Amino acid sequence: MHIVTLPDTPLLATSIRATAQVFEDPRSRALLARLEQIAPSDASVLVIGATGTGKELVARHVHQLSDRRQGPFVAVNCGAFAENLVEAELFGHEKGAFTGALTTKAGWFEEAHGGTLFLDEIGDLPMAIQVKLLRVLQEREIVRVGSRKSIPVDVRIVAATNVALEKAVAAGRFRADLYYRINVARLDLPALQARPGDILPLARHFVARHGRRLGARHIELELQAQQKLLRYSWPGNIRELENAIHHALLVCSDQRIREADLQLSELPAVFHDSAAQPAAAVDAPHTADALLQRAFDQLFEEQPERLHEHVADGLVQAAYRYCQHNQVHTAELLGLSRNITRAHLIRIGALVVNKRRAPLLDLDNPPLAHFSI
Repeated sequence: MHIVTLPDTPLLATSIRATAQVFEDPRSRALLARLEQIAPSDASVLVIGATGTGKELVARHVHQLSDRRQGPFVAVNCGAFAENLVEAELFGHEKGAFTGALTTKAGWFEEAHGGTLFLDEIGDLPMAIQVKLLRVLQEREIVRVGSRKSIPVDVRIVAATNVALEKAVAAGRFRADLYYRINVARLDLPALQARPGDILPLARHFVARHGRRLGARHIELELQAQQKLLRYSWPGNIRELENAIHHALLVCSDQRIREADLQLSELPAVFHDSAAQPAAAVDAPHTADALLQRAFDQLFEEQPERLHEHVADGLVQAAYRYCQHNQVHTAELLGLSRNITRAHLIRIGALVVNKRRAPLLDLDNPPLAHFSI
């Protein structure tokens, strides 16, 4: 069994990261083959996958299979920094550059010199930092905050995100030029449910790993327990599987993990009948259509008044927030004209205009006939 694990550290006990990755399922084997093709190069890599699917593990494996394996691997979560400190964290700062800068400090780019810098959740970077990151990738040099001196850096970038950067680009929240710069080689990491052949190998790995920590050996995973693991949809992916196995080891008896020992989420629609579904439907619970259907089912049960209007208003308002209150980007995202979008935003109170200078639109009856859900 080909398995990749994170360094064993107590900090991972409360982490949402996956701590192990296997490549047993056919989709995982295809991913591994592609990874092995691109790893020896120095090309930037973009890893796409949901939280808990093992993006950092994939990035580490790329590093280990490259010529940079003797250099450092530095993992940075771009969403973990305060916006006013992101630049100093990435590029470093000089003493006195800002309040609290008591000493000169190298940034993560300098720390990763000669190795690989893993930028997790890169979509969370502020636009101003995206501009500076693009320059660093082009010029291969950084300038610390509070300094005018450039410092050469030799770093390979592996970036990761759990959101569709293409949509973020369309919404104006991510620079297109930076997207193309980091998306030289792309690795799409499927959700755990979409690669069922990995579930039991991972479960057995976690049984052995946590069993050793608890002083227990030769723990058996009963057939009914295995079937329960395979039926579950794993919305929390590999990390959720590890937590479920850890809990089962704590409560099981007679060195056997039974079906009742597996405490899984009680969220609706998380089980599926794998025997009754075709292989192509494995991804269904994660598709936009399936998510919408569940939301609609709940609305139908609640039976709110003026349902169509309620859904249309909610969609426009959510798109407006997603596009950071930019009318043009909201209209493009929804596939509507700007006038129709503007009229809808005004009607629901999301946009306030000076009535004396408002456009000649009937705001009480905006042209919703062209708006389809």
